[in-house]
Formats: sequence, structure tokens, C-alpha cells
Amino acid sequence: MTRILILKTGALGDVLRTTSILPGLTARYPGARITWVTAPGAVDLIRLHPLIQTIVTLDVDAPGDIAAKAKSLGETRWDHVISLDDEEALCKFASSLPARRLSGAYLRDDGARAYTSDVAPWFDMGLLSVLGKEVADRMKVENGRSHAAILADMLGIAIGRPELVIEPESDRFAADFARRTKLRERGAVVGLNTGAGGRWHSKALTPERTVQLAVAIDRALEGRVVFALFGGLGESERNARIAALLAREVASVDAGVDNRLLDFAALVGLCDVLITSDSLALHIGLARGVRTVAFFAPTSAAEIELFGLGEKIVSTAPDYCSYKPDADTSTLTPERISAAVLRQLAARG
Repeated sequence: MTRILILKTGALGDVLRTTSILPGLTARYPGARITWVTAPGAVDLIRLHPLIQTIVTLDVDAPGDIAAKAKSLGETRWDHVISLDDEEALCKFASSLPARRLSGAYLRDDGARAYTSDVAPWFDMGLLSVLGKEVADRMKVENGRSHAAILADMLGIAIGRPELVIEPESDRFAADFARRTKLRERGAVVGLNTGAGGRWHSKALTPERTVQLAVAIDRALEGRVVFALFGGLGESERNARIAALLAREVASVDAGVDNRLLDFAALVGLCDVLITSDSLALHIGLARGVRTVAFFAPTSAAEIELFGLGEKIVSTAPDYCSYKPDADTSTLTPERISAAVLRQLAARG
């Protein structure tokens, strides 16, 4: 029996999209038992995945927890440790595990962080790059392959799709929401997740442009559509403003900003098409099989694999993929995005 340990914490969207490696790993190693080590906040994204046998939570800010988990997991001789985090404490953690093969970031004997050669296509573009930050940044901009494709190639497996399994309680929550709001009565359901949290302001569309987008779609569909407004914690004021503006123009419902993670995922699953920034909602939509129109300005669109489920609207401004918080979003127009949404609605079959 092959024992594989995956170490991936970090942003929730990154954890979820990394589940794309699971089908390929289990196909290459039939009967493999997979253990995934992640942060407590990411557990709901993977705890019901049918290809993961064990989940270990790791508090990356608690040295005592890291040491205890390293000791416990160190009692197993792992066939393959896949280390996808570059923080020093996690590199040390990965290095401490007995493994026949290590792929990813680790701590060298001299205490420096490094990464194995088989994962160079990914880490060469990151903070640990042996090529230096300037070259790494240029490679990231020039990269034309998705995160899923790069990981699959590095691990010698077929590219797979991420998967998010929803518990029945969350499905019931979403079904009740749909009944209460009469979500399906007007026609197509289009999700609006146009914010981006607090760090990357230029990932978002402004409230005004969000409403202009909804109006353009509504007119094209002659009113046979309802918009579901999504957002996360910290976006209550923004979404309240959008909701007030939408109410004057189109049929819409507010899905709230404080839903539990799997409840939020279940609500996203109600959409015929999801319009979203480069955010957690994007990865949830894809993992739930929802047709998605995603827009990009400061971040790389190439890194995102849509698995045939949608379209990317990419900024044509000079600072596209600059990772600037104030990147130019002016070319992400309602006309471009609404046209993609209409194509995706028509492609539902």
C-alpha cells in the first residue's frame, strides 16, 4: 500500500484547487492511502473528499502543534511526501518526515529553504525561486500553463479536476434558501461575486460596474433572470450598497456574507452561471461544476484551469498580472463580461 502525505495549507482557494491532483495520484498508485495536512480553516474543503483517507490539522502559528504533529506523523514511513508550502516552519516540518520520496519545499541541512528539482516549474515562479525575484516575476507573467497542469506534470500524473463534496445539511440550507427567495421563478440564476476581500482591491469590480453588468444581462435576457449576490466577511457594507442599487434595476437576492463555508458552497451550486473575481468563490464554483465567468486584472489568468466550465475575461491594460493592488481594471467592461455570461448560459445544453 502506497502512503502519500500532502502538505498544503495557505489560502483556501489554493487548498481547494490543489485537490485536482487527487484523481491522478490514485490512478497512478491504486489503493494509495492519502493523508492531507492543512490548516484548521481549510478542513471543510477537503474533509468529505472520497480520495482522502486522513486529514491532519496543523496550526502554522503554533510551534508546539507543529512539533507534536511532526512527531506523530514521523512514526510512519511515507512513500511520497508532497510539500507545497514555502514557509520556513512548514519546510522544516516536511524535512522531518521519513519519506522514500520528497517533492516540494524543504529545509536543507544548513537551515536554508529549498525545493526539489521535480517541482521547479512551480517554485521557480515563487518566493523561493533559485532564479531570483526578478526572473521569477517575469516567468509568472509569461507562464501560460494552469496550476493544475503544472502540478500534474510535476508529479507525473494525469490532470484532474478539483472536487468539493457538500454535506446534506448544507444542501438542505441551499434548497431552503431557494424556496424562500423564489430563486427559480424568473429564469436563469446568475451569481455575482465581484468583490475580492481586503488585500487585492483591483481584483474586484466596483459596485457601480457590478450593477451595470447585471442590467446588461437582464436586458439581453428580457428580464428572465435573477441575480444572487455573494460576498465574504468584511464585504457587508459593499454588498449592502450593491443590493440597494440592484433592487432598483433587476430581480436579485442577497445570499449574505457570513455563511458557513459549505453553506456558501451549496449556495454557489444553485447558480446557472457564476460571475466572479479571482477568489475562493471561483474555485468553489469550479469544484462544484458551476459554469463560471472569471475576470482577472492584477493576477494571472493562465494559472486558473476552468476545466471546460467557463470563460476568462482578462484585463488588456499594461499592468495586467502585475500583482499591484491598484492595477487598472477599466478594460473589464460590462459588455465583455455580459457577452461571456450569455454564451455560458446558452452552452448549458
